[in-house]
This record gives sequence, structure tokens and C-alpha cells, in this order.
Amino acid sequence: MDVSTGVAPPASAQPQLNTTFTGQNTIYVNNLNERVKIPELKKCLYAIFSKFGKIIDIVALKNLRMRGQAFIIFDQPDSAAQALTSMQSFPLYDKPLRIQFSKSDSDLISKRKNTFVERPKRRNDTDSPSISKKEKRRQQLAAKQEQQRLMKAQMAAQFPGLPAGMPPMMPGMPSMMIPPPPMINRPVLHPPIFGGEMPNNILFLSNIQDANESMLTTLFKGYSGFREVRLIPGREGIAFVEFDLEHQAAMAKDGLQGFKVTPDKAMMITFAKK
Repeated sequence: MDVSTGVAPPASAQPQLNTTFTGQNTIYVNNLNERVKIPELKKCLYAIFSKFGKIIDIVALKNLRMRGQAFIIFDQPDSAAQALTSMQSFPLYDKPLRIQFSKSDSDLISKRKNTFVERPKRRNDTDSPSISKKEKRRQQLAAKQEQQRLMKAQMAAQFPGLPAGMPPMMPGMPSMMIPPPPMINRPVLHPPIFGGEMPNNILFLSNIQDANESMLTTLFKGYSGFREVRLIPGREGIAFVEFDLEHQAAMAKDGLQGFKVTPDKAMMITFAKK
């Protein structure tokens, strides 16, 4: 199985899961919700799997063959084994995860083991060479610039006295157009940061700019008594999580305190002020 190019078993087939550990660093996850966008899916997978160890890379593609699947590459094999055992059938976006070990090492791991073999590049069926995306963008930009140059030359010929960059006067337009003054930068008054240490059944989360409601729900619903996640409109990076009882909120607070939503951002959790 080629992790880097996303060669995987068809989603329709349900073969026996390969859960025999032989030192693999990579796990293959399928039965993922296909309606979730790839950037959000990768963030969520990182959030729930990084607690088992350092993740080198997550490969998830949006093409038809790889839809609903992902490869998670850990730095250490033990992390991959623990992740498979702990997260098998975990409900993510209302679908149970199906996890098995990858049949072969990813390119990153095989290069580390000095077993990497260069794969032949796939060629298109047509014999005519295709234009690269970079070259196509360059041609489009050149055509746009040429079109703008011709328009400027045409306007200069029609309106000799017109300053460069100024459009000609149209019927009914005032003789002098004064642009509106720029908006004055006024300080934006934000409400105070909510957070305290009087125990209660509501938690206050901060430093979670890259997390969304679905990701936070996935993290906290594993704790008993979970009710809901509430984001604050107009305020990025903070949220409230409500539980039935105070001690249930305390358990979630202790369990997820400092959890890294992204590699460089650790979630901060306090009891909300009431």
C-alpha cells in the first residue's frame, strides 16, 4: 500500500482488519464521514490521535478513491499500536472508526529505515505532454497583463489628457470625485475573559483558535455527563462546555488540560464564572 499516493483498498470492500502488530508506524483509518472537509478532518484526527504520541503526518485526500479514508503516521511504532487498540470503533462524526495497520511503511518511515525505493511516476494515457499548473497560471497571468496593457493604450488614445490610472468622466458624474475618508481605527471593546476556579458544571476553554464545535464535541463527549459545547459569536479561541454535574466537569478538565489542539497550541481549561 502506497501511503504517499493514497493507494488503499476500495471503500466498498470490507476485508479482515490487519491488527497484527509487527512494528508498523502507520495506521490506516476508514469509514470516515465523507461530508467533512479535508482540512477539518485532519485537524480532528490530529486532536484525537496525538495523545498517543508524536504524529509525523496525516494523509487524507479528497479524490474519489481515497474519500472517507486516512493514513496516520506516528513517530514511534508503540504509539501506532496504542492508537489502534484504544480508538477502534471510536465514534467520529457519528460513524465508528475502522482502524488497521498499514501494509507497508510510508515514504517518511522507509527513508528513515533506509529502505526507500523510488517509484516510477505515473504517465497520462495521452501521448501529448500536458501543461503544468504553474505554467498554465503563468500563461493566464501574461494574457491578463497583455489585455490590461491594450485597454490602457486604447484609453490613452481616446482620452489624451487623462492622467494614468484614472477612468474617463461618464455622463452625470460630478466633476470632482472625492473618495470617502478611511475608517478611523477605534479600539474594539471586548468583554472580559471568562474564567475562574470556583468548581461548577461548566468549563471555560481558551487558546483553541483552530478548533471548531465538532472537534470539541468529539473530545469532550467521551466523558460522562457531557451536555454541549457553546462557542462565543465574534470571539475566536474560546468556548464553554457544559456537563450535568460538577465532578463530571472536573474529570474532563483534568483529563484534557493542556491537550494540544494543534502542535503549537495547548488548550487551557478553567471553571467558568457564574
